Amino acid sequence: MRRLRACLGAAAAVGLAAAGTTALVAGNASGATSALSNRWYAAAPYLMPLDNDPPDPAAIMDATGLKAFQLAFILAPNGGGCSPTWGGTAAVSSDTAVQSVINTIRAKGGDVSVSIGGYGGTKLGQVCSDAAATAAAYQQVITKYGLHAIDFDLEEPEYENAAAIKNEIGAAKILQQNNPGLYVSVTTAGTADGTGWFGKQMLLEAKTQGFTPNNFSIMPFDGGFNGAASQTGALTNFNQILQSTFGWDQATAYAHEGFSGMNGRSDTGETFTQADFQTVLDYATSHNMDRFTFWSLNRDRQCTPPDNGGRTSGTCSSVSQNSWDFAKYSVNFAGATPPSTTPTPTPTPPGTSCKPAWSSTAVYTVGNEVSYNKHNWKAKWWTQNEVPGAAEWGPWQDEGAC
Repeated sequence: MRRLRACLGAAAAVGLAAAGTTALVAGNASGATSALSNRWYAAAPYLMPLDNDPPDPAAIMDATGLKAFQLAFILAPNGGGCSPTWGGTAAVSSDTAVQSVINTIRAKGGDVSVSIGGYGGTKLGQVCSDAAATAAAYQQVITKYGLHAIDFDLEEPEYENAAAIKNEIGAAKILQQNNPGLYVSVTTAGTADGTGWFGKQMLLEAKTQGFTPNNFSIMPFDGGFNGAASQTGALTNFNQILQSTFGWDQATAYAHEGFSGMNGRSDTGETFTQADFQTVLDYATSHNMDRFTFWSLNRDRQCTPPDNGGRTSGTCSSVSQNSWDFAKYSVNFAGATPPSTTPTPTPTPPGTSCKPAWSSTAVYTVGNEVSYNKHNWKAKWWTQNEVPGAAEWGPWQDEGAC
Protein backbone atom coordinates (compact mmCIF):
# COMPACT_ATOMS: atom_id res chain seq x y z
CA MET A 1 0.00 0.00 0.00
CA ARG A 2 1.31 2.71 1.27
CA ARG A 3 2.54 5.10 1.96
CA LEU A 4 12.72 20.15 7.54
CA ARG A 5 15.60 21.06 9.25
CA ALA A 6 16.39 21.18 12.87
CA CYS A 7 13.99 23.90 13.99
CA LEU A 8 10.32 23.00 14.08
CA GLY A 9 8.25 26.05 13.18
CA ALA A 10 5.35 26.97 15.44
CA ALA A 11 2.07 25.63 14.14
CA ALA A 12 -0.58 28.21 13.29
CA ALA A 13 -3.11 26.23 15.23
CA VAL A 14 -5.20 26.26 18.39
CA GLY A 15 -7.37 23.59 19.95
CA LEU A 16 -11.15 23.72 20.27
CA ALA A 17 -14.05 21.40 20.89
CA ALA A 18 -16.22 20.55 17.90
CA ALA A 19 -18.98 17.96 17.82
CA GLY A 20 -17.67 16.62 21.11
CA THR A 21 -14.21 16.04 19.65
CA THR A 22 -11.05 18.01 20.21
CA ALA A 23 -10.16 19.57 16.88
CA LEU A 24 -7.38 21.59 15.33
CA VAL A 25 -8.06 24.95 13.72
CA ALA A 26 -5.54 26.11 11.19
CA GLY A 27 -5.54 29.49 9.55
CA ASN A 28 -3.73 29.47 6.21
CA ALA A 29 -4.21 29.46 2.46
CA SER A 30 -5.97 26.11 2.55
CA GLY A 31 -9.09 27.78 3.93
CA ALA A 32 -9.59 25.15 6.63
CA THR A 33 -11.34 26.61 9.67
CA SER A 34 -12.85 23.59 11.40
CA ALA A 35 -12.45 19.87 11.71
CA LEU A 36 -14.68 16.88 11.29
CA SER A 37 -15.18 14.51 14.20
CA ASN A 38 -12.30 12.09 14.73
CA ARG A 39 -14.58 9.25 13.64
CA TRP A 40 -14.53 10.60 10.09
CA TYR A 41 -10.72 10.75 9.99
CA ALA A 42 -10.72 7.20 11.36
CA ALA A 43 -12.96 6.13 8.47
CA ALA A 44 -11.14 7.95 5.66
CA PRO A 45 -10.21 5.59 2.78
CA TYR A 46 -6.95 6.12 0.92
CA LEU A 47 -6.97 8.17 -2.29
CA MET A 48 -4.01 8.82 -4.57
CA PRO A 49 -4.75 12.34 -5.86
CA LEU A 50 -2.02 12.41 -8.53
CA ASP A 51 -1.79 8.83 -9.79
CA ASN A 52 -3.79 5.66 -10.55
CA ASP A 53 -6.50 7.47 -12.51
CA PRO A 54 -7.73 9.58 -9.57
CA PRO A 55 -11.53 9.53 -9.22
CA ASP A 56 -13.53 12.70 -8.59
CA PRO A 57 -13.90 13.00 -4.80
CA ALA A 58 -16.99 15.18 -5.20
CA ALA A 59 -18.73 12.39 -7.12
CA ILE A 60 -17.83 9.88 -4.39
CA MET A 61 -19.17 12.23 -1.72
CA ASP A 62 -22.45 12.70 -3.61
CA ALA A 63 -22.88 8.97 -4.21
CA THR A 64 -21.97 7.66 -0.75
CA GLY A 65 -22.08 10.44 1.84
CA LEU A 66 -18.33 10.04 2.48
CA LYS A 67 -16.75 13.13 4.04
CA ALA A 68 -13.09 12.24 4.67
CA PHE A 69 -10.23 11.11 2.44
CA GLN A 70 -6.76 9.78 3.28
CA LEU A 71 -4.46 11.32 0.64
CA ALA A 72 -1.33 9.30 -0.22
CA PHE A 73 1.71 9.49 -0.06
CA ILE A 74 4.28 11.97 1.30
CA LEU A 75 7.86 10.87 0.55
CA ALA A 76 11.37 12.31 0.44
CA PRO A 77 12.45 13.77 -2.93
CA ASN A 78 13.68 11.17 -5.38
CA GLY A 79 16.81 13.25 -5.88
CA GLY A 80 17.57 13.36 -2.17
CA GLY A 81 16.94 15.83 0.62
CA CYS A 82 14.77 16.33 3.70
CA SER A 83 11.72 18.08 2.25
CA PRO A 84 8.21 16.70 1.65
CA THR A 85 6.96 15.67 -1.77
CA TRP A 86 3.98 13.84 -3.20
CA GLY A 87 5.28 10.48 -4.38
CA GLY A 88 8.90 11.63 -4.42
CA THR A 89 8.38 13.95 -7.38
CA ALA A 90 5.97 16.83 -6.65
CA ALA A 91 7.21 19.25 -4.00
CA VAL A 92 4.63 20.12 -1.38
CA SER A 93 5.96 23.68 -1.21
CA SER A 94 4.91 24.45 -4.79
CA ASP A 95 1.89 22.14 -5.02
CA THR A 96 -1.37 23.42 -6.46
CA ALA A 97 -2.85 20.16 -7.82
CA VAL A 98 -3.44 18.43 -4.46
CA GLN A 99 -4.50 21.73 -2.92
CA SER A 100 -7.22 21.93 -5.57
CA VAL A 101 -8.45 18.44 -4.64
CA ILE A 102 -8.53 19.41 -0.97
CA ASN A 103 -10.41 22.62 -1.74
CA THR A 104 -13.03 20.62 -3.67
CA ILE A 105 -13.54 18.24 -0.75
CA ARG A 106 -13.74 21.02 1.83
CA ALA A 107 -16.15 23.05 -0.28
CA LYS A 108 -18.59 20.12 0.07
CA GLY A 109 -18.20 19.93 3.85
CA GLY A 110 -15.51 17.26 3.91
CA ASP A 111 -11.85 17.13 4.90
CA VAL A 112 -8.66 15.15 4.40
CA SER A 113 -5.91 13.40 6.29
CA VAL A 114 -2.50 12.98 4.64
CA SER A 115 -0.56 9.72 4.73
CA ILE A 116 3.20 9.54 5.08
CA GLY A 117 5.25 6.68 3.69
CA GLY A 118 3.52 3.68 2.12
CA TYR A 119 5.14 0.73 0.38
CA GLY A 120 8.34 1.57 -1.49
CA GLY A 121 10.00 4.92 -2.14
CA THR A 122 12.32 6.81 0.19
CA LYS A 123 10.74 8.02 3.42
CA LEU A 124 11.72 11.21 5.19
CA GLY A 125 12.61 9.27 8.32
CA GLN A 126 15.32 7.53 6.32
CA VAL A 127 17.05 10.72 5.14
CA CYS A 128 16.32 13.46 7.66
CA SER A 129 19.01 13.89 10.33
CA ASP A 130 16.84 13.27 13.39
CA ALA A 131 13.27 13.29 14.71
CA ALA A 132 13.14 17.10 14.91
CA ALA A 133 14.17 17.52 11.29
CA THR A 134 11.69 14.81 10.23
CA ALA A 135 8.92 16.55 12.16
CA ALA A 136 9.81 19.89 10.61
CA ALA A 137 9.33 18.37 7.17
CA TYR A 138 5.90 17.02 8.07
CA GLN A 139 4.97 20.31 9.75
CA GLN A 140 5.28 21.94 6.33
CA VAL A 141 2.57 19.58 5.07
CA ILE A 142 0.32 20.23 8.08
CA THR A 143 0.70 23.99 7.79
CA LYS A 144 0.28 24.22 4.02
CA TYR A 145 -2.93 22.20 3.94
CA GLY A 146 -4.30 23.13 7.38
CA LEU A 147 -4.44 19.47 8.38
CA HIS A 148 -6.43 18.12 11.30
CA ALA A 149 -5.24 14.52 10.79
CA ILE A 150 -2.14 12.67 9.62
CA ASP A 151 -1.23 9.01 9.06
CA PHE A 152 2.20 7.39 9.44
CA ASP A 153 2.23 4.37 7.09
CA LEU A 154 5.33 2.56 8.33
CA GLU A 155 6.11 -0.52 6.25
CA GLU A 156 8.56 -1.89 3.70
CA PRO A 157 11.37 -1.06 3.45
CA GLU A 158 11.49 1.68 6.09
CA TYR A 159 10.24 -0.28 9.06
CA GLU A 160 13.25 -2.58 8.82
CA ASN A 161 15.44 0.46 9.54
CA ALA A 162 15.54 1.07 13.30
CA ALA A 163 17.01 4.58 12.97
CA ALA A 164 14.32 5.59 10.47
CA ILE A 165 11.53 4.27 12.68
CA LYS A 166 13.00 6.15 15.64
CA ASN A 167 12.86 9.33 13.54
CA GLU A 168 9.29 8.69 12.40
CA ILE A 169 7.92 7.86 15.85
CA GLY A 170 9.82 10.81 17.33
CA ALA A 171 8.42 13.08 14.63
CA ALA A 172 4.89 11.83 15.26
CA LYS A 173 5.27 12.63 18.96
CA ILE A 174 6.55 16.15 18.20
CA LEU A 175 3.70 16.83 15.78
CA GLN A 176 1.16 15.56 18.31
CA GLN A 177 2.58 17.93 20.95
CA ASN A 178 2.85 20.96 18.65
CA ASN A 179 -0.53 20.59 16.95
CA PRO A 180 -3.15 20.22 19.71
CA GLY A 181 -6.02 17.98 18.65
CA LEU A 182 -4.17 16.51 15.66
CA TYR A 183 -5.56 13.03 14.87
CA VAL A 184 -2.59 10.66 14.40
CA SER A 185 -2.82 7.11 13.07
CA VAL A 186 0.09 4.70 12.63
CA THR A 187 -0.36 1.99 9.99
CA THR A 188 1.85 -1.07 9.58
CA ALA A 189 1.91 -4.55 8.06
CA GLY A 190 -0.40 -7.27 9.32
CA THR A 191 0.31 -10.97 9.79
CA ALA A 192 -1.80 -13.89 10.99
CA ASP A 193 -0.51 -13.36 14.53
CA GLY A 194 -1.21 -9.61 14.39
CA THR A 195 1.98 -8.05 13.10
CA GLY A 196 5.48 -9.27 12.41
CA TRP A 197 8.81 -8.72 14.16
CA PHE A 198 9.38 -5.28 12.67
CA GLY A 199 5.86 -4.17 13.54
CA LYS A 200 6.43 -5.25 17.13
CA GLN A 201 9.76 -3.38 17.21
CA MET A 202 7.92 -0.26 16.03
CA LEU A 203 5.44 -0.62 18.91
CA LEU A 204 8.32 -1.00 21.38
CA GLU A 205 9.89 2.17 19.96
CA ALA A 206 6.62 4.02 20.55
CA LYS A 207 6.53 2.69 24.12
CA THR A 208 10.14 3.76 24.71
CA GLN A 209 9.40 7.28 23.50
CA GLY A 210 6.15 7.53 25.43
CA PHE A 211 4.14 8.07 22.26
CA THR A 212 0.50 7.03 21.99
CA PRO A 213 -1.33 7.84 18.72
CA ASN A 214 -5.07 7.68 18.26
CA ASN A 215 -4.52 4.18 16.88
CA PHE A 216 -2.11 1.60 15.62
CA SER A 217 -3.62 0.01 12.49
CA ILE A 218 -2.60 -3.21 10.77
CA MET A 219 -3.04 -4.15 7.11
CA PRO A 220 -4.20 -7.80 7.10
CA PHE A 221 -3.61 -8.55 3.42
CA ASP A 222 -0.66 -9.62 1.23
CA GLY A 223 0.31 -12.14 3.89
CA GLY A 224 -1.58 -15.34 3.11
CA PHE A 225 -4.97 -14.08 4.26
CA ASN A 226 -8.17 -15.66 3.02
CA GLY A 227 -11.30 -13.59 3.59
CA ALA A 228 -12.71 -11.89 6.66
CA ALA A 229 -12.20 -14.67 9.20
CA SER A 230 -8.43 -14.55 8.75
CA GLN A 231 -8.52 -10.77 9.10
CA THR A 232 -10.58 -10.68 12.28
CA GLY A 233 -8.30 -13.37 13.69
CA ALA A 234 -5.30 -11.12 13.02
CA LEU A 235 -7.08 -8.18 14.67
CA THR A 236 -7.75 -10.29 17.76
CA ASN A 237 -4.11 -11.30 17.93
CA PHE A 238 -2.94 -7.73 17.37
CA ASN A 239 -5.13 -6.62 20.26
CA GLN A 240 -3.23 -9.02 22.51
CA ILE A 241 0.08 -7.58 21.26
CA LEU A 242 -1.11 -4.06 22.13
CA GLN A 243 -2.14 -5.26 25.60
CA SER A 244 1.19 -6.93 26.33
CA THR A 245 3.27 -4.07 24.87
CA PHE A 246 1.57 -1.12 26.55
CA GLY A 247 -0.02 -2.75 29.59
CA TRP A 248 -3.52 -1.90 28.38
CA ASP A 249 -6.63 -3.91 29.14
CA GLN A 250 -8.54 -5.38 26.22
CA ALA A 251 -11.00 -2.50 25.84
CA THR A 252 -8.24 0.13 25.92
CA ALA A 253 -6.29 -1.81 23.31
CA TYR A 254 -9.30 -1.99 20.99
CA ALA A 255 -9.86 1.74 21.48
CA HIS A 256 -6.34 2.23 20.07
CA GLU A 257 -6.56 -0.38 17.30
CA GLY A 258 -7.38 0.04 13.63
CA PHE A 259 -7.99 -1.97 10.46
CA SER A 260 -6.67 -1.01 7.03
CA GLY A 261 -7.87 -3.43 4.35
CA MET A 262 -7.52 -3.84 0.60
CA ASN A 263 -10.71 -3.93 -1.43
CA GLY A 264 -11.07 -6.61 -4.08
CA ARG A 265 -8.00 -8.49 -5.30
CA SER A 266 -4.82 -7.90 -3.30
CA ASP A 267 -1.28 -7.70 -4.66
CA THR A 268 -0.72 -11.39 -3.87
CA GLY A 269 -4.01 -12.61 -5.32
CA GLU A 270 -6.14 -12.71 -2.15
CA THR A 271 -9.76 -11.61 -2.64
CA PHE A 272 -11.77 -9.45 -0.25
CA THR A 273 -15.38 -8.91 -1.26
CA GLN A 274 -18.11 -6.61 0.01
CA ALA A 275 -19.24 -9.43 2.34
CA ASP A 276 -15.74 -9.62 3.83
CA PHE A 277 -15.76 -5.88 4.45
CA GLN A 278 -19.13 -6.14 6.19
CA THR A 279 -17.84 -8.90 8.48
CA VAL A 280 -14.74 -6.91 9.46
CA LEU A 281 -16.85 -3.76 9.89
CA ASP A 282 -19.14 -5.63 12.29
CA TYR A 283 -16.09 -6.84 14.22
CA ALA A 284 -14.60 -3.34 14.37
CA THR A 285 -17.78 -1.67 15.58
CA SER A 286 -18.69 -4.40 18.07
CA HIS A 287 -15.22 -4.17 19.63
CA ASN A 288 -15.21 -0.35 19.62
CA MET A 289 -12.12 -0.18 17.43
CA ASP A 290 -10.81 3.27 16.55
CA ARG A 291 -10.25 2.98 12.80
CA PHE A 292 -11.61 1.27 9.67
CA THR A 293 -10.07 2.22 6.34
CA PHE A 294 -8.97 0.62 3.07
CA TRP A 295 -6.68 0.84 0.05
CA SER A 296 -8.06 2.42 -2.06
CA LEU A 297 -10.74 4.65 -3.56
CA ASN A 298 -8.81 4.59 -6.84
CA ARG A 299 -9.64 0.86 -6.89
CA ASP A 300 -13.28 1.19 -5.72
CA ARG A 301 -14.82 0.57 -9.16
CA GLN A 302 -15.29 -2.42 -11.39
CA CYS A 303 -12.71 -3.53 -13.92
CA THR A 304 -13.53 -4.55 -17.49
CA PRO A 305 -13.92 -7.52 -17.38
CA PRO A 306 -14.87 -7.56 -13.69
CA ASP A 307 -12.07 -9.95 -12.70
CA ASN A 308 -9.52 -7.99 -14.77
CA GLY A 309 -8.22 -11.24 -16.23
CA GLY A 310 -7.04 -12.40 -12.79
CA ARG A 311 -4.74 -9.42 -12.30
CA THR A 312 -4.50 -6.78 -9.56
CA SER A 313 -4.98 -3.20 -10.66
CA GLY A 314 -4.37 0.17 -9.08
CA THR A 315 -7.44 1.62 -10.79
CA CYS A 316 -10.17 -1.00 -10.19
CA SER A 317 -10.92 -3.81 -7.75
CA SER A 318 -10.95 -6.98 -9.90
CA VAL A 319 -14.23 -8.07 -8.25
CA SER A 320 -17.84 -7.49 -9.29
CA GLN A 321 -19.13 -4.26 -7.80
CA ASN A 322 -20.90 -0.98 -8.32
CA SER A 323 -18.74 2.11 -8.19
CA TRP A 324 -17.88 3.13 -4.61
CA ASP A 325 -19.38 0.02 -2.98
CA PHE A 326 -16.48 -0.24 -0.54
CA ALA A 327 -16.58 3.44 0.43
CA LYS A 328 -20.00 2.85 1.97
CA TYR A 329 -18.46 0.69 4.71
CA SER A 330 -16.31 3.65 5.73
CA VAL A 331 -19.41 5.84 5.83
CA ASN A 332 -21.13 3.29 8.08
CA PHE A 333 -18.11 3.13 10.38
CA ALA A 334 -18.19 6.92 10.73
CA GLY A 335 -21.75 6.61 11.98
CA ALA A 336 -23.49 7.93 8.89
CA THR A 337 -25.95 6.26 6.50
CA PRO A 338 -25.07 6.13 2.80
CA PRO A 339 -27.73 7.47 0.40
CA SER A 340 -30.37 4.85 -0.38
CA THR A 341 -30.48 5.78 -4.06
CA THR A 342 -26.82 5.55 -4.90
CA PRO A 343 -26.16 5.98 -8.63
CA THR A 344 -24.79 2.83 -10.23
CA PRO A 345 -23.31 3.94 -13.55
CA THR A 346 -21.83 1.36 -15.87
CA PRO A 347 -18.10 1.30 -15.05
CA THR A 348 -15.95 2.81 -17.76
CA PRO A 349 -12.45 1.53 -18.34
CA PRO A 350 -9.85 4.10 -17.22
CA GLY A 351 -8.65 4.33 -20.85
CA THR A 352 -10.56 3.53 -24.05
CA SER A 353 -7.89 4.07 -26.70
CA CYS A 354 -4.75 1.97 -26.79
CA LYS A 355 -1.31 3.53 -26.51
CA PRO A 356 1.48 2.50 -28.91
CA ALA A 357 2.23 -1.21 -28.69
CA TRP A 358 4.94 -2.35 -26.30
CA SER A 359 8.23 -3.34 -27.94
CA SER A 360 10.73 -5.75 -26.43
CA THR A 361 13.63 -3.80 -27.92
CA ALA A 362 12.60 -0.27 -26.96
CA VAL A 363 13.91 1.52 -23.88
CA TYR A 364 11.20 3.06 -21.67
CA THR A 365 11.61 5.60 -18.87
CA VAL A 366 9.28 6.69 -16.08
CA GLY A 367 5.94 7.92 -17.40
CA ASN A 368 6.17 6.29 -20.85
CA GLU A 369 2.90 4.62 -21.85
CA VAL A 370 2.35 1.52 -24.01
CA SER A 371 -0.36 -1.01 -24.75
CA TYR A 372 -0.04 -4.77 -24.29
CA ASN A 373 -2.64 -7.54 -24.16
CA LYS A 374 -5.48 -5.01 -24.60
CA HIS A 375 -4.40 -2.98 -21.55
CA ASN A 376 -2.56 0.34 -21.31
CA TRP A 377 0.54 0.41 -19.10
CA LYS A 378 2.71 3.19 -17.66
CA ALA A 379 6.43 2.77 -16.89
CA LYS A 380 7.30 3.30 -13.21
CA TRP A 381 11.07 3.38 -13.90
CA TRP A 382 13.62 2.64 -16.65
CA THR A 383 12.89 -0.68 -18.34
CA GLN A 384 13.69 -2.72 -21.42
CA ASN A 385 12.39 -6.15 -22.48
CA GLU A 386 10.26 -6.57 -19.34
CA VAL A 387 6.77 -7.72 -20.35
CA PRO A 388 3.96 -5.56 -18.91
CA GLY A 389 2.04 -7.49 -16.26
CA ALA A 390 4.55 -10.35 -16.05
CA ALA A 391 5.47 -9.55 -12.45
CA GLU A 392 3.32 -8.24 -9.59
CA TRP A 393 5.96 -5.66 -8.62
CA GLY A 394 7.44 -5.12 -12.07
CA PRO A 395 8.18 -1.83 -13.82
CA TRP A 396 4.73 -1.45 -15.39
CA GLN A 397 1.59 0.07 -13.82
CA ASP A 398 -1.68 -1.28 -15.25
CA GLU A 399 -3.88 1.62 -16.42
CA GLY A 400 -6.80 -0.55 -17.40
CA ALA A 401 -8.38 -2.06 -20.51
CA CYS A 402 -8.20 -0.29 -23.86
